[in-house]
Amino acid sequence: MASLATGSNFPVELVKGMFSKVTGYSSVAKLANQMPIAFSGNEIMTFSLDHDISIVAEGAAKPAGDATVGTVTITPLKVVYQARVNDEFKYCAEEKQLDYLSAFADGFSKKIARGLDIMVFHGLNPADLTASSLIGTNCLDKKTGVNNPTSVSATKEELISAAIASLGEAYSCNGIAMSPAFATALSQIAIADEGRPYKDFMWGGNPGSIRGITCDVNPTVGVQETGENVYGAYVGDFQNCLKWGYAGRVPLELIEYGDPDGNGDLKKLNQILLRTEAFIGWGIIDGDAFARIA
Repeated sequence: MASLATGSNFPVELVKGMFSKVTGYSSVAKLANQMPIAFSGNEIMTFSLDHDISIVAEGAAKPAGDATVGTVTITPLKVVYQARVNDEFKYCAEEKQLDYLSAFADGFSKKIARGLDIMVFHGLNPADLTASSLIGTNCLDKKTGVNNPTSVSATKEELISAAIASLGEAYSCNGIAMSPAFATALSQIAIADEGRPYKDFMWGGNPGSIRGITCDVNPTVGVQETGENVYGAYVGDFQNCLKWGYAGRVPLELIEYGDPDGNGDLKKLNQILLRTEAFIGWGIIDGDAFARIA
């Protein structure tokens, strides 16, 4: 690998590695389908066919059927992460440079994964957990209601059942994301003749499915602007009604001069700054396809 210069990009193999690692840390990436995202954005056409098909006799008139056509726009957002390293990075062997980049890529992939969940679930800027005007209402917290039984003694299983039942008639539940606290409470449920059917969630377990539905346990589910664990779980049609992706170029900038991050002059401290950006977008096709549990 040639020595990296300012304005270069991450090698292609590292970019693929970054975003393949996202699945290991992001509930959204695990439960929803990924699609290519253009830098200029994507538009997804939506069709709602309001009637069932009709049997038509030979020579008879064909009945009309209503159709509602709409669009969901996916606009990629730029996210950035930067970190300082010793300036020996510029002069070390290519193998050592690749070690630096691999470690940086691994850390960046984890931050992308956490940030993706925080943005899609909650509409917050991951850096400071404040509401992002760039995201606006394009998040599950803004597009879904809280669906809980009126009984305060409802078990976590009953909460899930009620949330699934509240989904729009056109949608089925194929994914559940839950916070660790919610999963732990679920693991404590005991049912006659079944014992503890959710014991795989004990001790921080993340079995990957529950009652045949793909699930993921992730602290990002409970992140909120207040810092509190407000919501316990999200259920819904993740596979069909939530799309996400990234634009393929991941630029890497090596900054050698000045104080670009407010932590002191780079030359004085014998450091350089690695700054990388990614362009991530997502679209929620229909908020009625999801429900959240407090």
